[in-house]
Amino acid sequence: MKWYVLRATSGKEGKAKDYIDTLIAQGGEFARYVNQVMIPTEKVVVARKDGKRSVKEKNRFPGYIFVEACLEGGTQETLRNVPNVYGFLCETKTNVKPMPLSKLEAKQMLGNIDEVIELTDEVTVPYEVGENVKVIDGPFSGFDAIIVEANNEKKRLKVEVKIFGRKTPVELGYAQVEKQ
Repeated sequence: MKWYVLRATSGKEGKAKDYIDTLIAQGGEFARYVNQVMIPTEKVVVARKDGKRSVKEKNRFPGYIFVEACLEGGTQETLRNVPNVYGFLCETKTNVKPMPLSKLEAKQMLGNIDEVIELTDEVTVPYEVGENVKVIDGPFSGFDAIIVEANNEKKRLKVEVKIFGRKTPVELGYAQVEKQ
C-alpha cells in the first residue's frame, strides 16, 4: 500500500474522509485495498484579545486528503467519485495514473502531526511594563510575574518571577503568559 493525495473541496475534507471511512467500515473489496484516510492537522496556539490563549486544530493542507491504498480493481474509480473529491493529485487528462507519495514525503506528512505551532500574527496582545501576569507554560508555570520589558516585534517579555523570596528575571514568549 502507498500513500496518495486526493484533491477535495476546501472545508469539506472532513465530509469526504467520513464518507471514505464509511466505505472502509462496510468491508468488502474496497476495505481490502484502502487501509486508512488522514487529514493532517496541527495544533495552533492563538492569542485572544483578552490576553488568554487557546489551542485550535488547523488543517495543514487545506483541500487535500491523504489515503493509504493499493489502487487495484475499482478502488481508484471509487475514490475519484467520493462526494467533494475532484480526483487524485498529479492526475491530468493525459496522465490518469495517480503518483504515490515518496517514502520521505509520507514520513514528513506523518511525522509532524502532533507538533504545536505558535500562531502570533492573528492577534497582538499588548503587554505593558509593570503589568502583572501569570506564567502558564514552561518551568515557571503557575507563578505570578511582573513585566520588566516588553518586545512587541519579537513577541517576547522579560518578567521577574519571585522564587524563594528573590526576584528572578526570566524571558518568555507571549503564549507563555496570560494577563491577570
